[in-house]
Amino acid sequence: MIELISLGGAQTVTGSKHLIRTSRTAVLLDCGLFQGRRREALDRNRHLSVDPAAIAAVVLSHAHIDHSGALPLLCRQGYAGPIYATPATRDLVAPMLVDTALIQEADARHIARLIARGERGIEPVDPLYTETDAVATMQHIIGLPYRQRHEIAPGVSLQFLDAGHVLGSAVVVLDVEDQTGSKRIAFTGDLGRPHLPILRDPEVPDGVDCLISESTYGDRSHPAMEQTGAELAEIITRTVARGGKVIIPSFALERSQEVVYELKRLRQAGRVPRVPVYVDSPLAVKLTDVFRLHPECYDEEARRQLMGHDSPFDFPGLRYVSDPEESKAIDSDPQPAIVISANGMCEGGRVLHHLRAVIEDSKHTVVIVGFQAQHTLGRRLVERRAEVRIFGLPYHRRAEVAVLNGFSAHADQAGLVAFAQAVRARGPLQSVLLVHGEPPAQQALERALEAVGLRNVTAPAPGQAIVLS
Repeated sequence: MIELISLGGAQTVTGSKHLIRTSRTAVLLDCGLFQGRRREALDRNRHLSVDPAAIAAVVLSHAHIDHSGALPLLCRQGYAGPIYATPATRDLVAPMLVDTALIQEADARHIARLIARGERGIEPVDPLYTETDAVATMQHIIGLPYRQRHEIAPGVSLQFLDAGHVLGSAVVVLDVEDQTGSKRIAFTGDLGRPHLPILRDPEVPDGVDCLISESTYGDRSHPAMEQTGAELAEIITRTVARGGKVIIPSFALERSQEVVYELKRLRQAGRVPRVPVYVDSPLAVKLTDVFRLHPECYDEEARRQLMGHDSPFDFPGLRYVSDPEESKAIDSDPQPAIVISANGMCEGGRVLHHLRAVIEDSKHTVVIVGFQAQHTLGRRLVERRAEVRIFGLPYHRRAEVAVLNGFSAHADQAGLVAFAQAVRARGPLQSVLLVHGEPPAQQALERALEAVGLRNVTAPAPGQAIVLS
């Protein structure tokens, strides 16, 4: 019997973790951190709901922390097998996991200082893992190039195709054999959008029996990138006119690079004021360097720019910030500026300090450029709550909040449906399992898939076993 058990990323958009199990073996697809309410997130992340000794291999679709961030926990709890990823993902994961550990340790120290000086209503936190744990995890990661097939467990072979979501992201294709037969299973990870800058379009696998599809934006459509650029230009112009800063919480991987790419285009066209632009994230700085090492993942235009020494990630007035004192100086400078800073869901990192500095002043703007999971600070900003908590303390939100979904690297409903149809056109697609999405999005996507003739569409509940053969 071949079955799927979703241990994370089931009916929610965070903590991707899916177990493919047969009578002979078990393979884990992704091992991500759950993001949400601080106490709930800590509790859920400490309990992985899987026995590390029972897993023969881990397959990592891409480097985002909600897909990779629990790997050090898995290894610390006893997993000693291989972790397969594309070469670019392997190179990205190293600094990302170390950075995640360092942020956890730094946030824990900051909260401890707040408690020590008498702040009430704040609970102490312990890091989930240390920098040492993150470094130790890297010895298990094996780079497997796109379109090369490799046996990873008894009766299970793996091939990566380009998912077009972030650098190195992959559609995971597994050929699984068991006593009851064989199945070709495709897992989208996070599926990208066609015709976006920098990366190639997603590839479609052949001969798939079961498609495990993300569903993040299963209930909506994305505006065109040109429209999003125009909206960003308007936001920057009006914020600078009132003397404010534009704070852009952004995932250090891909989203920061895409925003920089678009700002360069707007600056060259003279559509935005020439104010300083800061990428204030040591991780984003490191990851941008990794981008330069993997032109094989770029689309033709971005590769041509890079090879022509016109980097998509540099322009006059742009500064990459690693030094903590330079980061603090950004907030103390009263002049207008654009600040791109991690974490994308505003759950940790330097962006919290920038938000704390601007949140109660109406001349500033916070621009949300990615999906915000439930119970995160980012979601509360999207909902334009009158009061938000930063480092456990309450603040009155007076800053403007703007939401630009056009920067999303996730396929929207039309893209997800088109991808499933393309998979069906190339094989005997028998079932579609929807993961990595909230219930309203999954229900809307299920209706859209059924409307084009796709049947047997299911959104597994957390821990539910779905028999594939």
